[in-house]
Amino acid sequence: MKKTIFSVLLIFSGALSLSAQEFKVITSVESIVSSGLGRSRIIDGNEDKDYAEFTSTQTEDDKTRNKSKRDEIRVKDFDETKLLNFFNIGGIRFQNIAANDAIISSKINAMVADGWELAFVTSAVESDGGKGDSSGIFITRYIFKR
Repeated sequence: MKKTIFSVLLIFSGALSLSAQEFKVITSVESIVSSGLGRSRIIDGNEDKDYAEFTSTQTEDDKTRNKSKRDEIRVKDFDETKLLNFFNIGGIRFQNIAANDAIISSKINAMVADGWELAFVTSAVESDGGKGDSSGIFITRYIFKR
């Protein structure tokens, strides 16, 4: 009888843990501005936000817009880890890329040690568009779950 009760409780607790997943997004922004003038960081927000507070549903009959203010949406409690820029005065700096890889790997390893699993990675680039456009970033979002 005790084994049966224990088995039922074990199965029930396992089912609960399967349905309750939590996700966390960590973002790295790496500057691709020439002469090393940009800023590169890993950003890890420490505040939870409920998207529903900032969402409105538009219909043909109801065109009411969400009136949220920027300061209500903005997160002021976050970790900012410094990274190096891809470029310096001499051009692309491969040592900086290797250093960033080591720091990002360290952050990922710390997240995994904290019980998170790296689920998805997505990247995008806004690069130098030629004459008159000297700015650009390489952004990567690391999506963890547990």
